Amino acid sequence: MDFKDFQLYINIMFNPLKGLGNLQQLQQQAKQMQESLQKEEVTIEKNGVTVTMRGDQRIINVEIDGVMENRVADAINDAVKKTQELAARKLIEMNQ
Repeated sequence: MDFKDFQLYINIMFNPLKGLGNLQQLQQQAKQMQESLQKEEVTIEKNGVTVTMRGDQRIINVEIDGVMENRVADAINDAVKKTQELAARKLIEMNQ
């Protein structure tokens, strides 16, 4: 083991939480991105259906042939939330 390897070994052994700084920075960046995406909106109109969605994939409004159908928006938002929870559980399972 050369001196550089020894220094790395000592850093890991005596400062195992050193890498958390990068993790905290990544978490902060993810939070900033999420806040930014919540402010963005996209509206799509196709075949008499208009959907307005935020950048964080939350549906704000559904209009079908000029009639507001927020029940549809609520149902889709619930489905998206459940699929996100499913994806999070799968990711956790993969990392165990």
